[in-house]
Amino acid sequence: MADKYKLDPHSAAILEEYRQQRPVFEKMQETLPAQVRALFEEAGIVVASIESRIKEEASLAGKLELKGAKYASLEDITDVFGMRIITFYTDDVDKVASGVERLFEVDWENSVDKRKLLEVDSFGYLSLHYICRAPDFPYRFEVQMRTILQHAWANMNHDTGYKTGVEVPVEYLRNMNRLAGMLELVDEQFSRIRTEINDYRRQVQSLVASGRLEEVPLDGDSYRSFLNLAPFDTLNRRIASVNQAEIQEVSLMPFLAVFKGIGFKTLGDLADLIRDYSDAAYQIACYQIALTDLDILASSVAPQNLCLAYLLKQGAGRAGIRQMLDTLHGASESNDVMAGIILEQAKDFSFMHAKS
Repeated sequence: MADKYKLDPHSAAILEEYRQQRPVFEKMQETLPAQVRALFEEAGIVVASIESRIKEEASLAGKLELKGAKYASLEDITDVFGMRIITFYTDDVDKVASGVERLFEVDWENSVDKRKLLEVDSFGYLSLHYICRAPDFPYRFEVQMRTILQHAWANMNHDTGYKTGVEVPVEYLRNMNRLAGMLELVDEQFSRIRTEINDYRRQVQSLVASGRLEEVPLDGDSYRSFLNLAPFDTLNRRIASVNQAEIQEVSLMPFLAVFKGIGFKTLGDLADLIRDYSDAAYQIACYQIALTDLDILASSVAPQNLCLAYLLKQGAGRAGIRQMLDTLHGASESNDVMAGIILEQAKDFSFMHAKS
């Protein structure tokens, strides 16, 4: 079979060794990517993908035909088996590399950090390449680590660039290099934005923990941090005591849209709502459940009645209450009916007759 590849005897022997050792490489492909995934999962490292491949016989034969004399044996060929780890962000490449170093022995002399290349057209090739060896396997292998944008560019450039067998005109190469520069900037900016968002989240958590809620804009991240303080628990327990009911925890994230729709801007506004309207919310709850045998209440009862009390006191009317219910439960005519019932009930609420 080796004759069809026009190999010299030395290269033919290496190719024959490859055929005999193919099950070893298949075992590597079965085992090593799974080890990497398990380590990343344990470390909380999220990657776009982990790919692996075994070099096809024809591809190896072509390599041996060109430079078979360079290799003493199959052990000298480090890319028969290879893995490629694709990250979302540039700064995750080093995290991934650290994990690979923990799992495998790295041949530093033959590894290369192509991210240090300075060529203007090198974006798609800025991978970190490790040559590794794993316990229980005799053959070294290659691990490439790069971002998803670098990976996409390398694939596109492979299809349109120098490997097509056609010389690409200079003006096309120039345009491709301009695109490479843009993608490199995008790659850097994605990482920068993520860093800034993480910094913002830490700042929000610090402000929330210190009680400086009036300084924190109301958004998804700040609201989650606010919920970690269990701000509605006291009112929920007070309401549940009416019927000695249990409280069933549910997500309170849907109320973010309600609070923003009402016009609240900061976490301080939510703190003020709880302080100023808890008694009114309790009145509403008593009216609704005191004469029932409800013994399980959702944890949403407190924020919902707080919003109702606020809307009623502010004179939002039927339309305002329906908008709140539509936001929470989806638009429905039944919400309009419920809004009308709540307005009718409000005539009996003492807080509606109290002077502001």
